[in-house]
Amino acid sequence: MATDLHPDFLTKPIAHRALHDVTDGRPENSRAAIRAAIKAGYAIEIDLQLSRDGKAMVFHDETLDRLTMETGPVNQRSATELSHIPLRGGRENIPSLKQVLKLVAGRVPLLIELKDQQGGLGPTDGKLEAATAQALADYEGPVAVMSFNPYSVIVMARLLPNVPRGITTSSFDPADWQPIAPAICDRLREIPDYDHAKACFISHEASDLDRARVTELRHAGAVVFCWTITSPEGEATARKVAHNVTFERYLAPIPA
Repeated sequence: MATDLHPDFLTKPIAHRALHDVTDGRPENSRAAIRAAIKAGYAIEIDLQLSRDGKAMVFHDETLDRLTMETGPVNQRSATELSHIPLRGGRENIPSLKQVLKLVAGRVPLLIELKDQQGGLGPTDGKLEAATAQALADYEGPVAVMSFNPYSVIVMARLLPNVPRGITTSSFDPADWQPIAPAICDRLREIPDYDHAKACFISHEASDLDRARVTELRHAGAVVFCWTITSPEGEATARKVAHNVTFERYLAPIPA
């Protein structure tokens, strides 16, 4: 049976990778961006990658190159090494999930995306899922987990059955998903694992919200989030289908 989302997930717009803006010293997924989102009253979306020694780190990319001055895979560095690497555009280093949980402390909803670790959106070795479950074991604030990889969500259903789960979904255009096999894209496009994962929501690509499967799931009771909205006009269009939006580059209004 699916676990329902905390109601604040439906009313507080979700800051994508927290409320980031490097022109103001707030890199994506940084503690500065998280503090800004909390102050503004937004829900927060963050991403997780796994350190070499099996710790959940709050970082989007598989490699360090874009977001730091370092290079190479995140999973080839220990949690301690990663925690000393500065983020570009700010004055902070890469945080761990445990550090972020302590910072958020239940004040706003936290939406956690587990990034695919094996590279094919297929079966998972379970290491990032186990690290995430360990970090969340004693967390009492509103939280939910999701992944593009449905196998990861299914593992989370077993490890943390009381934490709401969702699947991050897309049009899965093979041209955008190389080197993922087109056959896998064709399968995932139809969101076939929603029930098996005991999910209660999807977070779908905003430009693809008119897909029949999204409508079907919504009518069946699924909560629909979307990614990533970058303007008030885009938000107005998305909200014709989506219950809530994940946003960046502007300040989404918070309902009174």
